[in-house]
Amino acid sequence: MSTNQKPDLNLGIEYWNTQPASVDGVLGGYGTGALPRVETLGSRRFVLDLLPELCTVPSALRPLKPTQSKRRTRAVDVGAGIGRVTSSVLLHLVQDVVLVEPVDHFVRKALVQATAPVHASGEWKGIDDRTKSVTIVKGALQAFDPREPLEKLTGCEILGRAGYSPEAGNPDPSGYDVIWCQWCMGHLSDEDLVRFLKQSKEALRSTADDTGDFDGIIVIKENLCSEETPGEARTVFDDEDNSLTRSDHAWKKCIEAAGLRIVKEEIQLGLPVALYAVKTYALR
Repeated sequence: MSTNQKPDLNLGIEYWNTQPASVDGVLGGYGTGALPRVETLGSRRFVLDLLPELCTVPSALRPLKPTQSKRRTRAVDVGAGIGRVTSSVLLHLVQDVVLVEPVDHFVRKALVQATAPVHASGEWKGIDDRTKSVTIVKGALQAFDPREPLEKLTGCEILGRAGYSPEAGNPDPSGYDVIWCQWCMGHLSDEDLVRFLKQSKEALRSTADDTGDFDGIIVIKENLCSEETPGEARTVFDDEDNSLTRSDHAWKKCIEAAGLRIVKEEIQLGLPVALYAVKTYALR
């Protein structure tokens, strides 16, 4: 059975306004145990399995003769909270990240962390030496269009930038190599989700149209509810945070409607058994 209730953006933001701007707050009380580290490493490996070009250290994943990219690699982290995924996953893989978050105290905490004068070892990689960058954007997924250059976005506000900055007259290119969507897509209705995925597909860099040195990916990492009837899409509405939890087939129904195909999918292992299953999909 699927619910007919749809998420309300304002009610969702009201809920998250009551949560602390901390790793524990954005992870629902699971920020002080092993979950963040386990989940982070799973995300990095998932991306590198598909895009070994992003591997920067000698390993079995790194090509023996890696191609030198003609342009800086870019990612966008939507519904990014305080920047946990940006700092612990994406900055280890790409050079420039756009962080998008609608909750004011979350996004401003991300700005404070990214623009801090000195970062602890391993945090916000490449920002202190200005080899990498993070651009902080306050905005909801319903308003953010990944196809648009940042300076042309409407309904969103650029709060600041940390790290590398291009020379005057040489703006950042458009498009992304990685579009990361984690634990935020439940705040979109099916209609809004399909629309955003269609926009994201158009925003991916690709070798086919000479916008990228490799074909980019969209990553969705979200909770899964069970299916009362195997193979039948199901959604569960959460009255507390005003969000939807989708089943595997509910996700796949929206992915197909957006004209995307799944190139990799896997369950995140090592998480507490009391939680929903968490599944990661890579799309093109």
